[in-house]
Parts: sequence; structure tokens; C-alpha cells
Amino acid sequence: MPDPTAAAFELTHRPVLVPVALTSPCIALLPLPEGTVIQILGPAARVEDVCAITDATGFSLRGNGPGQWFAVGDEPDKFAELAATLPDGFTAIDQSHGRVRIAIEGESVGEVLAKGTGVDLALFETGRAATTLIGHVATHLARISDDRFELLVTRSFAENVWDDLKIMAAEYLGVSHE
Repeated sequence: MPDPTAAAFELTHRPVLVPVALTSPCIALLPLPEGTVIQILGPAARVEDVCAITDATGFSLRGNGPGQWFAVGDEPDKFAELAATLPDGFTAIDQSHGRVRIAIEGESVGEVLAKGTGVDLALFETGRAATTLIGHVATHLARISDDRFELLVTRSFAENVWDDLKIMAAEYLGVSHE
């Protein structure tokens, strides 16, 4: 029997991060649209099949381990569209509700990220992605270009990672981290 009190509550989606960028001439922290995040599992030998589908549907495909990827897009509610086009042998899991995206970019991005992660960014070429730590939080880090990275973190830790990034970038942003 449905709970009669449940009808009295309407769920309202609220973004985790306030949509205000922090910028300076050499660094920018940008909360990105929560959009759609889909974890895809399947045979690594057939990654080209998934790449073609994600490219055609406007998603960016980022590696997350052997036979695992994240398909990331700016538009919300696109899970069904992508999941329906995956070939046999692949599984899609909607992670949109549980993941938040943050971009960090600028000429000082390497120096800022080096303060909080053990990834050797000098060897981390464009298009590469890895799960690492930013501070104490597991973060999926993807290099989008020479001076831009996107971070994918669990929703419950997004504010913590944002605050850590602000502290790491404080000298470039001219903000206090107190």
C-alpha cells in the first residue's frame, strides 16, 4: 500500500555546487552542469563500438579501468537514449544522480592539481583518465586539453573537493583559505 504522506512531498532537484566560477588570469574552477553520467561495462576489445555511439549521441567517453568507462554529457536525462543504443554485451548504469562534475583550467592547472594528487600530470596526456585521490576523496580525473581537467566526484563529497581545490588554488585566485 502506498504511503499516503508521500504524495504531500514534491522532490526538487538542487545542484550540489553553487554555479559560480572562481577565476583568475591563470586558473579557473568551474562547476559544470550535472548533466548525464553513465557508467558503461563491457568487453574492452570492443571499445570502438562504444566510442562511435557516444560520439554520435554527444557524450564524452572516459576510461575507468579495464572494460569500464564513464560516458559524460552536459544534458540531463539522456540515460535511456544512450543505453538503448549500446550493443549486446554492454551494460549501462546511470550515475547522474550520484556524481558531480568540476572543471579546473588555466596555465597553472598542473601546479594546482599537483598539490592534491599523486598523479604525474607531466605524463598524463590529453584524453587520458584515471581514478585517483584529490585530498582524501576518490576522484575520476580526465585531461581534456593541455590546460583543462574535469573531475568527477561522488555527490556527497563534491563540496569537499571544491573546497580542497579552492585551497590548492588560493595563491592564484587571491582568496583566503581560512
